[in-house]
Amino acid sequence: MNNRDNEGDSEIRAAAAPQQAVHTRRAVLQALAGGLVGSALGARAVLAQHTSTIIPAAERIERIGLQLYTVRRAMATDVEGTIAAVARAGVTELEFAGYYNKDAAWWKALLKQHGLTAPATHEALPTSDEGWGAIMDRANAMGHKIVIVPSVNAEYRGSRANWQRLAERLNTGATRANAAGLSFAYHNHDYEFAPIEGTTGYEVLTTQTDPAAVKLELDIYWAVKAGHDPLAIIARWPGRVVACHVKDAGPAPERAMKDVGAGTIDFKTILTKGRASGLNHWFIEHDNPTDPIASVTASAAALKAL
Repeated sequence: MNNRDNEGDSEIRAAAAPQQAVHTRRAVLQALAGGLVGSALGARAVLAQHTSTIIPAAERIERIGLQLYTVRRAMATDVEGTIAAVARAGVTELEFAGYYNKDAAWWKALLKQHGLTAPATHEALPTSDEGWGAIMDRANAMGHKIVIVPSVNAEYRGSRANWQRLAERLNTGATRANAAGLSFAYHNHDYEFAPIEGTTGYEVLTTQTDPAAVKLELDIYWAVKAGHDPLAIIARWPGRVVACHVKDAGPAPERAMKDVGAGTIDFKTILTKGRASGLNHWFIEHDNPTDPIASVTASAAALKAL
């Protein structure tokens, strides 16, 4: 379903987090590396030890989201076991990327069993606008609140005209979503930021869609890999960036994708300022983790330590 490109390079914004927060995150990650945190319960114990008197409660990351694309290979062989493991890792809400031939009733029962919610879903752009109806019906049946287009193929890239056609289709999708009682958003990779005919795809999409209807899911990693400051995007579109993907980036020039806390992105500042500007959901994601559950566990612990 999702088209995951790995193009581009960037300079990343890496403002230093407060010293105590840095120590807190490091303590948790060291515990993880040493095998001291093998479950959500263990992670909470370490976090309680290091954060209870350091981080103001109002600033802590209490809800931890996960884009299920991260664990797609595990889900392909064991849906129930994977969801259970995700919950044990400390995840509290999910963003879907496919339903593995299970209906809404089945999914709702499983999520309730593990105390999980599912506020968002990724849905591929339908072949024609006639396909929006089925997408919105599925989202409502699942109890999702927001439908997000995660990527597009070459048909909608490569020229200003192509990006304009995509903007028109997103406006239509948002209209259909809003009529169904749902919110609607677009998720970026890095290719939206590539120069094209004096502009970029992201510029076209953000300026030629209805800002009140077409919201943004900011993939922080892909934005910085493309050389853009996530805080500048949030500041330019106050109230429009309602969700984000959190995954870390290594040093230049590769900017390798890493678990949260293992790279250079200042998530503390980005999420704090984002939440003050309408950001409601932050979903852990790693496109190709070596061990999906270990990756989710490490990222969740790092977020809780912010």
